[in-house]
Amino acid sequence: MQDHQSQPLNDFIEYPHDEMLNRANEFLQTSQRRHSIRSFSDRPVPKNIIETCIKAAGTAPSGANHQPWHFVAINSSDVKKQIREAAEKLERSFYEGRAGEEWLDALKPLGTDANKPYLEHAPWLIAVFSQKKGGVSTDDKNTNYYVHESVGLATGFLIQALHRSGLATLTHTPKPMSFLTDICNRDRDNERPYMLLITGYPGDDATIPAHALDKKSIDEIATFI
Repeated sequence: MQDHQSQPLNDFIEYPHDEMLNRANEFLQTSQRRHSIRSFSDRPVPKNIIETCIKAAGTAPSGANHQPWHFVAINSSDVKKQIREAAEKLERSFYEGRAGEEWLDALKPLGTDANKPYLEHAPWLIAVFSQKKGGVSTDDKNTNYYVHESVGLATGFLIQALHRSGLATLTHTPKPMSFLTDICNRDRDNERPYMLLITGYPGDDATIPAHALDKKSIDEIATFI
């Protein structure tokens, strides 16, 4: 490696093999209990829980450590109402033909439609934005690298952090999502909406589509060589 400023790795914890396997299995079982739901309770969730989960997302690896993401955590009823109205307008055109037959057929087993009441009902929405320029300091104006990959990793960290804290989640990606830029008052020239996460407690009538429980086997998703 080239010469660079560094410090010793002093917080890595090595576990015995059996404990490693137990911890891996525990995480697998925890992950298997994570489900996308579309019915949320309006029970409040304290801000410090959402804040801590976003901090966890901020530890994700990123290109050149530029951390090209910004999270807007939305608890305001007025803002959630604006987002629902804008999202449902797009979704109506999507389900009325813009998506195409193949896409709509793929969605049928999930039972989704243009109505998104959870965008208002859930206590928190988290809008994830990617940034074209930035750096380690928020004042930097450098080009960001591997932006899509970096923000995807951070979003995955956030979903797992929310799940492990005891909250349910749903990913929502209406196209186009430019309305989020305006509603959240973000920099249109530098930032692009990446995803909208809905989070909170499940509603009493929350269900899981049977189709969503059909996961590929290890042989289908991995090759060991």
